Amino acid sequence: AMLRLRLLTWDVKDTLLRLRQPLGESYVAEARAHGVQVQPEALSRSFQVAYGAQSRRFPNYGRGQGLSSQQWWVDVVKQTFRLSGVHEDGVLTLIAEKLYRDFCSARNWEVLPGAGETLSHCCQRGFRMGVVSNFDNRLENVLSQCKLRHHFEFVLTSEDVGFAKPDRRIFEKALHLSGVLPEQAAHVGDSYTRDYRAARAVGMHSFLLRAAGQGEEPEVPPEHVLPTLTHLLALIEK
Repeated sequence: AMLRLRLLTWDVKDTLLRLRQPLGESYVAEARAHGVQVQPEALSRSFQVAYGAQSRRFPNYGRGQGLSSQQWWVDVVKQTFRLSGVHEDGVLTLIAEKLYRDFCSARNWEVLPGAGETLSHCCQRGFRMGVVSNFDNRLENVLSQCKLRHHFEFVLTSEDVGFAKPDRRIFEKALHLSGVLPEQAAHVGDSYTRDYRAARAVGMHSFLLRAAGQGEEPEVPPEHVLPTLTHLLALIEK
């Protein structure tokens, strides 16, 4: 059956954009520029711990608890370094604020293969397009710097909306903004829980970007799985 789609919503991280290098390497390079020596493996482990603890204590960048996302991230970075044995608070603040700015730009992000062409083709075919992402408010800037922003009518981040995927309200906001019924919309993302299942729970269609051999969730029919983004058009134009 032909899908009568009018709206496509998109996840960003690891769907359209990915980090140019592992996070630990960016952190190590910035530390070194400030004369601080630390091991990338230790930093990567420390980051997972610090990020996890901050996310549990202050969900969605502390949006409901009076934190700015900048303060949220600065705290995560400083805690990451403290857990790796670096305790000079003055230098940690400098490193953290510099990293916050750097992750705002195309310096640390690259467009996934096929993303630019797929977005262009979808626009040419007349689909309306929006972003639904658990990102902080730097996302508009990141998308502009990576030359993707012009494809989208709107960019919804969990920080702006106040709800993070898989909360249905962030998807409902996208549908409301576009005045499109759930069955006329499809979401594209790489997370089974936050993207695929969450969008379907609102009545939207959904496509799961998943490289071959990544965890096989049995509930995903093969026609909903995208081995690469370039597979999307063939599926929605059937």
